[in-house]
Amino acid sequence: MKWKDKCFAALDSEKMFENSGHRTRFKELTDCYCNYPFFTRGLCKCMYLSAWDEEHFCIMLETLSEMSLGKEKNTREMRSKGEIIAEEKKDDEYYVYELSNSFLDNKPFEINDQAAVSPEIRYIISRALKASEIIDQV
Repeated sequence: MKWKDKCFAALDSEKMFENSGHRTRFKELTDCYCNYPFFTRGLCKCMYLSAWDEEHFCIMLETLSEMSLGKEKNTREMRSKGEIIAEEKKDDEYYVYELSNSFLDNKPFEINDQAAVSPEIRYIISRALKASEIIDQV
């Protein structure tokens, strides 16, 4: 069994997918891009996070398509774009992009309890951090 399949199975067995759409979008991303040199644990974690909804899935899909066409070997350019997008965000979605950047950097992420973040975004972040732990164990 390939690593990406073990990852999917581990996340699925821990009931980490919010719904069938989340599960399908994540599987589609990993199936399409697992054989590219830029596919890493960090990117897999970003895929989980971006598969949460259709809007972010489309952003990730567009980014990965560009990377594959440009024959990228790593996620450096993606990380740079993520930084720019995060700085452009004036709402709590800033923290979602910062989380993605921490996944790509393989660095821990913490959010201040006093940060102006909606309960919905806090929930998404907490689930993504839990998924990150599961992915690291695969």
